[in-house]
Amino acid sequence: MSGNLTKQALASSLAVLGIAKRDAKLLVEKFFDVIKEGLKNTGVVKVSRFGLFKCRNKSQRPGRNPKTGVEIPINERRVVTFKASQKLKERVESLALEVDLEEDILEDQYQEAENNI
Repeated sequence: MSGNLTKQALASSLAVLGIAKRDAKLLVEKFFDVIKEGLKNTGVVKVSRFGLFKCRNKSQRPGRNPKTGVEIPINERRVVTFKASQKLKERVESLALEVDLEEDILEDQYQEAENNI
């Protein structure tokens, strides 16, 4: 899978579990609607064992047009931030270790095969 995860890909993953594609699409849309509504109402949405979505205000700051070098103000705005939960971080780390281990095993097998030639 690439670095981008689309709503369509999420729905397709749910469809693999036996959920009808139409229902999977509705489920994904509803999930994001709930997050958007929570951010709109309280500014914070916690998804247990996944992470925390939070709205915060960024103040105005100076910027620069990269082509001309002219300084321009970047207006204050509201942004959404995400902080991964400890459980998610641990899971990602364990997956990274598994991938490293598999790569090491493949490298060892390759070296062994080359030595036997």
